[in-house]
Amino acid sequence: MTIKHVLFASRELAESLAGNPYMAVISITDPGSPAARLDPLFRHVLRLSFFDAVPADEYLPAPMPGMFDHHMAAQISEFVHTLHVAPFEISTMVHCEFGVSRSAAVALFVAALTGAPLAAREFTHDANQWVIDRLLHCRPELSIDIPPPLSHDRRASTEREHLTSPGQKVA
Repeated sequence: MTIKHVLFASRELAESLAGNPYMAVISITDPGSPAARLDPLFRHVLRLSFFDAVPADEYLPAPMPGMFDHHMAAQISEFVHTLHVAPFEISTMVHCEFGVSRSAAVALFVAALTGAPLAAREFTHDANQWVIDRLLHCRPELSIDIPPPLSHDRRASTEREHLTSPGQKVA
């Protein structure tokens, strides 16, 4: 395995990082926004621009401007494949504006395609389904499971268990 791990982040975090020639970046910005200011030591960068949106009708006859499309999905697939067959180990970071939806979707795809572990996978529950569907269209042999949202009830009950003494019932 050449891609050794995958992570996703916000644009702010990605722009604050020192460059690393052994970390590839998939940089996602909003249409009309300036390109992310990434350290030039990031040598392998794929820049894409599309909205964090899902069309109301996926059967529209023509691509909608600013929407993620099959061409972008093919660019991501080819970029990741090229990195994965390279003769050196590399990490892959995917960033979008807030590091929640678009970057999570692409990071899930990169992990599924390469078998590399995805850091903070449990926080990908808001991954953009439209982006995932277009990516899977390029690679129909893959399967991507989006984890369910973290349960606040589970955390609250765990906190309550720690605050009570053994054997004491919580109301």
